[in-house]
Amino acid sequence: MHRSPLTPVFSALQVGLHALVVALTVVIAGRSVLTQSNPIGVIVLAGAFLGVYFAGALFKSRPAAARLWLLVLTLLWLGLVLLVPDSVYLVFGLFFLYLHLLPRYWGLVAVVAATVVSIVGFAVHRGFSMAAVIGPTLGAVVAVAIGLGYSALYREASERQRLIDELLATRETLAEQERTAGKLAERERLAQEIHDTVAQGLSSIQLLLHAAERAAPDHPALQQIRLARETAADSLVETRQLIAELTPAALEGQSLTQALHRIAQRAEAPGLDTQMMVEGTPHRLPMPMEAALVRIAQGAVSNVVRHANAERMRITLTYADDAIHLDVVDDGVGIDPEVLAQPPSGSFGLTAMRSRVEQQGGSMDVESEPGHTAVTVSFPLEDQE
Repeated sequence: MHRSPLTPVFSALQVGLHALVVALTVVIAGRSVLTQSNPIGVIVLAGAFLGVYFAGALFKSRPAAARLWLLVLTLLWLGLVLLVPDSVYLVFGLFFLYLHLLPRYWGLVAVVAATVVSIVGFAVHRGFSMAAVIGPTLGAVVAVAIGLGYSALYREASERQRLIDELLATRETLAEQERTAGKLAERERLAQEIHDTVAQGLSSIQLLLHAAERAAPDHPALQQIRLARETAADSLVETRQLIAELTPAALEGQSLTQALHRIAQRAEAPGLDTQMMVEGTPHRLPMPMEAALVRIAQGAVSNVVRHANAERMRITLTYADDAIHLDVVDDGVGIDPEVLAQPPSGSFGLTAMRSRVEQQGGSMDVESEPGHTAVTVSFPLEDQE
């Protein structure tokens, strides 16, 4: 996890609180030695107070144990207040612990109660005075103000830390996606090249040799011609198997429409009704184009499932004479207009889809408003023979 820039601030506040508690406790024990004939009780309680205070580090990760520790610490403080009036000053350190460890309402209640105890305890030892009231009250007000400021600062730091961690995770994910996309693109390119060269060549050789067999059944080299044809056939099978292994997993063993149907079925869940439609006559497309359509559909559907909060989603694949169109439409909350205006700064998913579309020479349009979002991708088609 990335270290927050505010961590030194929180560490300094904690060190300051520890130093304050230690200093007040030492002063109380020292004054009892100078002013009392039998300060043993105060020294013992002061030592126990400090020991319990620093033992709190063992319980900070367990809320229930930490609150029990705070109760024991409060009881030791009450014992000190009964013995020496100067102990009321320790309440200033307790104020911060109440506000930090207890829920907000109960923390404020504990601060008020401790303030009242401090005023009464001081009055019992030295009599009632305005100073006895103003001192603890002012300390409580300052502690509450600092505590609330600390809480606000802590929330802001936590939110900033969450955003930093999310950004780092997103950057790592994007880098991994780019590496994966590069590998897949290279596999698709190799598969296409092998299909258009080696596979087509072997198929032609097989057909020519078969024609030679039929044209010259009595040829003296007929056995060698048949063996060459069978070898070409076996090599063609192996080549096609290699092409299948290089084909993207989402298309493996199925057509483009079947792959999109599977994407729609996997996205369907309680509260989200999905539908896959095909318009026009399906026909085979270039492998890189089919792979791009599958990946784009996966990205668009993933955005709907994760972010749209939609009830209905429809995937439509349209085969036109001169183009292929893919539409992913949902009735969700829509996309933030700022994301649409500046895609690189708002959505890595949209940026990745646009990149795939541009690589295949296509176009992509996104229309979005609350209740209707449509992602439309089109690829021009060359004349199909």
